[in-house]
Amino acid sequence: MGDYLRPRDLDEALKALTRPCMVLAGGTDFYPARVGRLVTEDIVDIAGISALRGISDTPNGWRLGATTTWSELVEADLPPLFNGLQQAGREVGGRQIQNAGTLVGNLCNASPAADGVPALLALDAEVEIASLAGRRRLALAAFVTGVRKTALHPGELVTAIYVPRPRHAAHAGFLKLGARRYLVISIAMASAVLEVADGKVAAARIAVGACSPVARRLPALEAALMDRPFDKSLSEHVEATHIAPLSPIDDVRGSAAYRSEAVLTLLRRLLSGLAP
Repeated sequence: MGDYLRPRDLDEALKALTRPCMVLAGGTDFYPARVGRLVTEDIVDIAGISALRGISDTPNGWRLGATTTWSELVEADLPPLFNGLQQAGREVGGRQIQNAGTLVGNLCNASPAADGVPALLALDAEVEIASLAGRRRLALAAFVTGVRKTALHPGELVTAIYVPRPRHAAHAGFLKLGARRYLVISIAMASAVLEVADGKVAAARIAVGACSPVARRLPALEAALMDRPFDKSLSEHVEATHIAPLSPIDDVRGSAAYRSEAVLTLLRRLLSGLAP
């Protein structure tokens, strides 16, 4: 077995990461991937660093600490802007997984079917990254670069997710399709944030997951919804051409053709459900 390190603060963690190490937080992806074999990697367990946990309201938006759990997110008193992310949180495994699994662990695992990514894309989230050299921010769309791949450099650690404050009243939602209702990997999922002013859509951010190597926004659909009345007729504007950025595959959970049809249905239901 490799070394196990449990730093007390962020600086100690960053010093530990000057050598190759596996970062551990909730462990809900780490341990299942190693069933039946020894853990040989050096481990840096960041779960005890209090500065990495919690949700705070700032003048420009919200800061979601890296080791904040899904249960903490779901139970937090947040505005309707976060309804989609909180709905996604309720779909992450079972209650035990939600109690241990972390928001940033879900991002850094970089699974195409990570439930949190579409909702965070729709929130226009940014990722805060720290190293001994300093800190930087990166748009979430640029952070997850492929299947199990991120833009993290050696020695870097994600410390928080930032969600900007919308300019108008926001309505958000999330829908997921799986082989059963709970405890299942997504076949397809969609999340949306609509900002509304004077009864019309003033801004739209819509993302789809489990239908490409990385979750993707749908800019053509977002543009098609601009200035539309905020009512259930929004669902009528979803067209097959809007999902062109997606590249679904055939696998054991569904065919590419099925995923494409399912996404269109999810999007229509999602937009219809957001409107009054």
